[in-house]
Amino acid sequence: MFHSFNALSPLDGRYVSKVTELSGYFSESALIRYRVLIEVEWLIHLCNTAKLPNTRKLETKEVRELRKLYRSWDEDGEQAQAVKDIESITNHDVKAVEYFVKENMEKSTMSDLLEMVHFACTSEDINNLSYSLMMRDAMDEVMIPTLEEMVESLRNLATKGRTIPMLSHTHGQPASPTTVGKEVTNVMVRLLMQIEQLKDQPYLGKINGAVGNWNAHIVAYPEVDWIKESRKFIEKLGLIPTLFTTQIEPHDFIAETAHNLVRINNIILDFDRDMWTYIGKNYFGQKLKEGEIGSSTMPHKVNPIDFENSEGNLGLANAMLSHLAEKLPIARMQRDLTDSTVQRNLGVAFGYSLLAYQSSLKGLSKVSINKEILLADLDKHWEVLAEPVQTVMRRYKIPKPYEKLKKLTRGKGLDQKRYQAFVKKLEIPARAKNKLLKLTPATYIGLAKELVTLELDL
Repeated sequence: MFHSFNALSPLDGRYVSKVTELSGYFSESALIRYRVLIEVEWLIHLCNTAKLPNTRKLETKEVRELRKLYRSWDEDGEQAQAVKDIESITNHDVKAVEYFVKENMEKSTMSDLLEMVHFACTSEDINNLSYSLMMRDAMDEVMIPTLEEMVESLRNLATKGRTIPMLSHTHGQPASPTTVGKEVTNVMVRLLMQIEQLKDQPYLGKINGAVGNWNAHIVAYPEVDWIKESRKFIEKLGLIPTLFTTQIEPHDFIAETAHNLVRINNIILDFDRDMWTYIGKNYFGQKLKEGEIGSSTMPHKVNPIDFENSEGNLGLANAMLSHLAEKLPIARMQRDLTDSTVQRNLGVAFGYSLLAYQSSLKGLSKVSINKEILLADLDKHWEVLAEPVQTVMRRYKIPKPYEKLKKLTRGKGLDQKRYQAFVKKLEIPARAKNKLLKLTPATYIGLAKELVTLELDL
């Protein structure tokens, strides 16, 4: 008996419960199901829409019977196994699907239409449309909803941290303060832009024969407008027709989708690393779970493992997505099979991405903002106020303001007492001086609160 802990891939083993929803789109069974869908719908189109001579209109009952082949797909794998059994003889996966459809038609009133199954198709006609539907459906029903859940989680954290000041770090050094909410909103806005591109991504397909010229179609049925019929069929599937192809659809849209996911994954990876660092600084706390072990030897530790898991899986996902984007648009002359074996790993790339999103979401669900620690850290770094002081000095034309603040602060600590003593000596209007005297690292946050309010529509 096969157990998940015997699986070669952790996606099918250790993490199978976290990514199992993708198996309905990218498993071998799912690929077979989508192929059956294309074969069936192409037959229906030829008979009922294109109305090819020497065919006939399929009855409503017959159409229902054909569509049942993929709409009532057996999750226990009985139908997929039937196709695999045929493939063990044909040694050709798409031909096995064709024979599977024909075998089911032989027992019905449609036996007269057997040879219209897979009519004028090359395997790639079936495969490219199947993969397009697989990607589109997985994106719409799994990936985008999970990313939108991530956006909502970030929105909640940004709302909680909207007014909570935080010391920035540029080049790893203390820098002008911000707010927790503003930094989280930065990530959220970036994600939203990329998700919108994912939603707008067109999914393409072709059904134009062995080298993309409808060669066999025209010989068999010269009276048919095959460009028009192909367009109608592909659009009926909810895809955009690609008219100019070799034997294969060029896969440029898959590269676009992969690159889009890489950008999304890099945004989340960047966030994971920042959260890891902030947790290390105690800017954020993590909820404790009874019985959970942080370190096998150091009992006090609560490790940021969710953000670490996310980071690691995003690296794996991006390596695969980048290869898919670079490889799939390239083929030797009119056809080679290198794209076929690579395309089978689309689900793996999606799987590692989904696993990473879930880990990051889990990490977000555990964090809490340590406001007291954030404020205490700000109070240790009054030197960050050198920026506003020298900027005000510039307004009032005090010579060499930068150099004076550099002498006061560079490589030195600065506390409230020394800061205020310096400000009191400035020859600037009393109103400006009083404003600087009231300024603290915690209140020097610019328009951070307003920006978060604007984006979150609070």
